[in-house]
Amino acid sequence: MAATRCLKLQKSQLPLYKNSLQLLVFQRGFAEKGDKNWFRSLFVHKVEARKDAHSNLLSKKETSNLYKIQFHNVKPECLEAYNSLSAEVQTRLHCDKDYPCEVIGSWNTWYGEQDQAVHLWRYSGGYPALTECLNKLKQNKEYLEFRQERSKMLISRRNQLLLEFSFWNEPAPRSGPNVYEMRSYRLKPGTMIEWGNHWARAIKHRQENREAVGGFFSQIGDLYVVHHLWAYKDLQSRDETRSAAWQKDGWDSAVYYTVPLIRSMESRIMIPAKNSPLQ
Repeated sequence: MAATRCLKLQKSQLPLYKNSLQLLVFQRGFAEKGDKNWFRSLFVHKVEARKDAHSNLLSKKETSNLYKIQFHNVKPECLEAYNSLSAEVQTRLHCDKDYPCEVIGSWNTWYGEQDQAVHLWRYSGGYPALTECLNKLKQNKEYLEFRQERSKMLISRRNQLLLEFSFWNEPAPRSGPNVYEMRSYRLKPGTMIEWGNHWARAIKHRQENREAVGGFFSQIGDLYVVHHLWAYKDLQSRDETRSAAWQKDGWDSAVYYTVPLIRSMESRIMIPAKNSPLQ
């Protein structure tokens, strides 16, 4: 008797089952035809087109300065001779008004990659100024001789072209003695604007003691690279200044939101050369 009632119940539910199955097939077919169905939206993220390059959004509009940073790895036994030769040539170029370039700073790495020289140049006038300098140097016999002599002292060299962040103070000559720290960050591609937005708010926490020298991001060379340049009286002062930043409201959140944007980072402690405007 119970079996008979169960069989009748199953038969009475059969049309409902068929209707449900047909509805499921219809819904599945509809979803497969639609380009913007809910299932696909779980995996496809629509990205709004950016209206401008990050270099235009983050760099200073009122200036057209272009920066070049050089990293020269020198043979250990040649470092002193290299420093003397570089200082002589840099001073000539820095003071020659026919060349639209100037040395911002010149250092030897103290902690970090050893026997390394770092030079930061500024070209007033952007890429045209850089091209003008290169063309003039090709005709400069003394400079060509310098390059040939310098090549005997080097193990390797590389450079980058940089722009400066609009919210950083422009690097200016300062008296010493100071030690300098260059913190270099390799960011995930596509995160430069987010980095700039957070640091635009955070930089005020690091400018009270005049430790902020300059902030730059790469345009040519290794891309999505940021360089922050800091000056301290000594390493103890560096430690105290960095620790004090954590006591300021907002610094912790800036660090929290920018760390996930970083692929790798490096710190160099540098000693300025005798001819460096940044002492």
